[in-house]
Amino acid sequence: MNDDFAFVDELVPGIRWDAKYATWDNFTGKPVDGYLVNRIAGTKTLCAALGNAQEKAASLGFGLLLWDGYRPQRAVDCFLRWVDQPEDGRTKLWHYPNLDRAGMFAKGYVAAKSGHSRGSTVDLTLYHLDTGELAAMGGGHDLMDPVSHHGARGIPPADAANRRRLRSIMEDCGFAAYEREWWHYGLKDEPYPDTYFDFPIA
Repeated sequence: MNDDFAFVDELVPGIRWDAKYATWDNFTGKPVDGYLVNRIAGTKTLCAALGNAQEKAASLGFGLLLWDGYRPQRAVDCFLRWVDQPEDGRTKLWHYPNLDRAGMFAKGYVAAKSGHSRGSTVDLTLYHLDTGELAAMGGGHDLMDPVSHHGARGIPPADAANRRRLRSIMEDCGFAAYEREWWHYGLKDEPYPDTYFDFPIA
C-alpha cells in the first residue's frame, strides 16, 4: 500500500465497516476486482478527518459505519465491463430498479474515473451507539435512484433528519457531499486531487 494510505480501522479505533465491494452484496452481485480483503483503506488525511467525524457523531449518540473508501482503478474498470454484460436481474431490484445498466453512468451514479480512486472519498452511514442498529436513511447503499438524492421527496421525516445529521457531521469535518448519493462524501482538501491509484486492497 502507498505510504500515505492506511486501513481506516488502524487509525480510527472503534470504527465499523462492511466493505461492500469485497462481498457479494453490491450492485455487480459479486466481489469486485482489487478488493482482496474486507477492509476499508484511504489516505491518512482521510483517516484523520474520519476520526474527527466519529467523535462528533458520538457526541450525538451515533457511530460511523463505512461501506467503501479507497477504490482501485481496476475496480472501476470492472464496473465498466459489467455494464456491457447482459442483464441478469440479480441486483436490479435493490440497486437500480428504474435504470438500465448504461443509465448508471448517464445519471452520474457510476463514473469511469472515481474520486474513490484518489483515496479521500468515503461511503458511509450512521448507527445508533446504544443499540448498534443502523439509522434509517430512506434507502440503502448504492440505490441508484432519485430517492437517494439529498433533499429527495417522499423520505420519512426521521430518515430525512438522519441524512441531514450525517451531512452536518461530515461537512463540519471537512467533507463535501455528493448531491445524488446521501452516503458519499469526499474531502474538500484531498492530498491527491489528480491521481487515480490502482494498488489492490490486500
